[in-house]
Amino acid sequence: MPPIDIRPIQTADAASFRACLDAVARERRYLAQVEAPPLERVQQFVADSVANDAAQYVAMRDGQVVGWCDVFAHWAHALQHVGTLGMGIMAAHRGQGLGRRLIERTLQHAQDKGIYRVVLEAREDNHRAIRLYESVGFVREGRAPCAMRFDGVFHTAITMARLQGPARDAQ
Repeated sequence: MPPIDIRPIQTADAASFRACLDAVARERRYLAQVEAPPLERVQQFVADSVANDAAQYVAMRDGQVVGWCDVFAHWAHALQHVGTLGMGIMAAHRGQGLGRRLIERTLQHAQDKGIYRVVLEAREDNHRAIRLYESVGFVREGRAPCAMRFDGVFHTAITMARLQGPARDAQ
């Protein structure tokens, strides 16, 4: 198989990113959404990410996005050092270390942009993701019962955070 390249997202990736996002969303397990937004909305989202040098990385194989990771900062002034992590990997590419490669690059970029506290929520039954997050320094901060609902079934989420840069040193 051709190697997988990890790099910042580019505007030309929008359609492929949308396809990857849609595939993961339709699994109805890992993301809060069950399908990707319309292409035009994704194109604008990606264009904004590129224009703002967002911490958004993609895993590329044969010119197609097979995974992504991003950290977006909070908009409020006192919370601009806080970002929320999101990621997804197509099923055929899981369990190969791709998540770690994506998250490490994305977290470094986020820190370089002044994001020193990164938060996320993972479904409590997503043990593989939780292990990955813990292995790169995230700690469990709590449980959120009924945080997600798919097909009428509620799921508990684990809330996690990682302090980096000056925030890590300040604790």
